[in-house]
Amino acid sequence: MRSGAHTPQASCEIQPGAATATRARIPTEPLSARTTDERLSEAYWSRHNVTAHRVFNSVAESLAYFDWRNDQYPGYIDLMPVSGCDGRVVLDFGCGPGNDLVGFGTFSKPANLIGMDVSGASLAEAESRLRLHGIRTELVKINERDERIPLPDEAIDYLHCSGVLMTVADPLKTLCEFRRVLREGGIARLMVYNYDSIWLHLYVAYILRAKVEAFRTMSVMEVFWRSTDGAECPINRCWTADEFLALGEQSGFEVTHIGNAVSLWELGLLPQRFEAMQSLELPAEHRKFLMELEFDRKGIPHRRGQVAGIDGCYELRK
Repeated sequence: MRSGAHTPQASCEIQPGAATATRARIPTEPLSARTTDERLSEAYWSRHNVTAHRVFNSVAESLAYFDWRNDQYPGYIDLMPVSGCDGRVVLDFGCGPGNDLVGFGTFSKPANLIGMDVSGASLAEAESRLRLHGIRTELVKINERDERIPLPDEAIDYLHCSGVLMTVADPLKTLCEFRRVLREGGIARLMVYNYDSIWLHLYVAYILRAKVEAFRTMSVMEVFWRSTDGAECPINRCWTADEFLALGEQSGFEVTHIGNAVSLWELGLLPQRFEAMQSLELPAEHRKFLMELEFDRKGIPHRRGQVAGIDGCYELRK
């Protein structure tokens, strides 16, 4: 489900400090130490994908999984919709085994539907599942060392990228490529990991880092890296909303933080927040975050008006 292909534009030159002025925890420069061989990411994302290599035997089974997957993140599908794209050329960048492509092909009628991924194995799974549905899709394997997304300028009307940008070597260059391939007036919707989440402030900072001996000497960000998509995931990051807005604007987009979605996993951890807030081992930043939580009538946690969940969702307009 993860992929990357990057090239800068003249207007997207990296300005030191521009995207990291808010906080210096999360690097936005290339992470070359972990990405010297593109086969590392290809192999990893071929072993780990969003469907866990499930084989679907019917359309009903496939759609039931699609629905179940979205239900694991209340509010996600409203922020990252697969409907409303009739007549558009749609790109799912980092499509993995095709879960969201099934959504676009079922709930929209795109003029053309394109899925790109670094993993040939996941693309093969996507092809099989899409064939089951009779959804025509152009599937493209990309190489992380390629400087450009293999599309001409202004080829895409709508770009969907869910849970991918934080795993690429250079997020800024990837965003610049998104801007290049989008048509004037085109829209991108992205989900990236959210720093201001139950996942980071409770699960990572306390349940793992303060209570599990193996994580005690690691930084919060290293534990986060290891706790999300697997301990051996080649690259992983998260951003605050301010950090990501700055990064998106640096790439030339008009960026809106449209909201966050919380995972059911995070909701299940919430009773432990009281223990965490009483611990001297939990740094004040995380304790204060947990103390500021408010809950709506559905039990969804909010902090300063935003859902306190792992999925940060953004709209980028060219």
